[in-house]
Amino acid sequence: MFARLTIVQVKIDKMDEAIKVGEENVIPAAKSQKGYRGAYLLTDRKTGKGVFISLWDSEDDAIANEQSGYYQEQLSKFKDLFAASPVREGYEVSLQD
Repeated sequence: MFARLTIVQVKIDKMDEAIKVGEENVIPAAKSQKGYRGAYLLTDRKTGKGVFISLWDSEDDAIANEQSGYYQEQLSKFKDLFAASPVREGYEVSLQD
């Protein structure tokens, strides 16, 4: 399994709106993507920092998802909510419980 992390800085007063966009738009759309296994959003409401973790069957599935334009399309839904550009990182899932 492969995990893609997107680290974001959300405007503090826009955190609830960002969560709603993720819940109502991003997650439903992600479910139709090849290799998608689930997601988590970790937030710190005091700082506006968030970490969105999406899980994929393989690194190839995550890369294909990005190359298709889907990833950028989803990020664009947050353009007025971010205080800084998001940072994307990828990791092999080496241990799971």
